[in-house]
Amino acid sequence: QVQLVESGGGLVQPGGSLRLSCAASGFTFSTYTMSWYRQAPGKEREWVADITGSGGKTNYADSVKGRFTISRDNAKNTVNLQMNSLKPEDTAVYYCRLQKGFSPYWGQGTQVTVSS
Repeated sequence: QVQLVESGGGLVQPGGSLRLSCAASGFTFSTYTMSWYRQAPGKEREWVADITGSGGKTNYADSVKGRFTISRDNAKNTVNLQMNSLKPEDTAVYYCRLQKGFSPYWGQGTQVTVSS
């Protein structure tokens, strides 16, 4: 079965960096677009970035463009999110997502807190 396990969250000061990872299993990883989403307290979950199966194309939300970089390693079945120049408004639980046919799959999330 599909499993998505995020890691790498934590507490960081404004302007700092974090690297999130999502380990995937249970499907042919290299053939699927993978996405990162986030959900801040009291807000709806929002899309952050995605990357095609080959890694050849990426897309970003305007709020993170130029600061975050999504990448993947198809040999290791992982998708990563490098987050630089973090702001307090980036504080959220970050989720890895797979859309497989009509079914979305989510990881358990990893907390990112940006605070001084």
